[in-house]
Amino acid sequence: MSNTKEGLLFHKVFKAFQRAVDSYGLIAEHDHILVGLSGGKDSLALLELLGQYKRTGRVDFEMTALHVSMSNIPYQSDTEYLRSFAERCGASFVHSVTSFDMSTDKRKTPCFLCSWSRRKRFFDVAKELGCRKIALGHHKDDILRTLLMNLTFQGSFGTMPPLLKMDKFDMSIIRPLALIEEHELAELAVAHHYVGQKVVCPYETASHRESMKEVMDRLAEMNPHVKSSMWNAMEHVQLDYLPKKVFTND
Repeated sequence: MSNTKEGLLFHKVFKAFQRAVDSYGLIAEHDHILVGLSGGKDSLALLELLGQYKRTGRVDFEMTALHVSMSNIPYQSDTEYLRSFAERCGASFVHSVTSFDMSTDKRKTPCFLCSWSRRKRFFDVAKELGCRKIALGHHKDDILRTLLMNLTFQGSFGTMPPLLKMDKFDMSIIRPLALIEEHELAELAVAHHYVGQKVVCPYETASHRESMKEVMDRLAEMNPHVKSSMWNAMEHVQLDYLPKKVFTND
């Protein structure tokens, strides 16, 4: 890597990427990984970093990038750009179109139904291609915001882990960007001239994620190292100091 500002940034981000892969055992010899390529900065960075990791020769693995479009949400995807980007990173490219029907379950939000439909399509394509791992572009901020959302709205202490083994599907979801912060990916996107895809979603405002971002910003004002503290808390849960029910109330 060069000693330019851009080179140093990539080196820093790639080092965190490697640390996540090594710490959580995300990639193994001869894996065939299906990589979620939405076209946003996170998924583009994920694919580029996976490509760089593949070029190091530390592990021999195969990649297929999957771009899923929703037919009932206005997309302006430049699939040729995504295909070219994927091929430059050493991955083959697949474009799949699906949709969701809000009338199937009025209790679920459009965001949930859209996400569920996308996820189902990923599992279907992974099965068709023989991929046993799906790589998604969730970064450290995504994981911590999800933790806050689950605490606030679900009453549970959990989030999106770097490695999630799904025995039901004989498949795993991996998140190699787990130790990289969103602002670092934004800087990388500018430095490497990523061309973001335009998605106009009429349901975006229905999500609580923006609210959680504001909560995180407020916490960071009180403690600049709050992200590290929260991450350490997840890895050092002190069960002896949490409530334990002796009797259940029926």
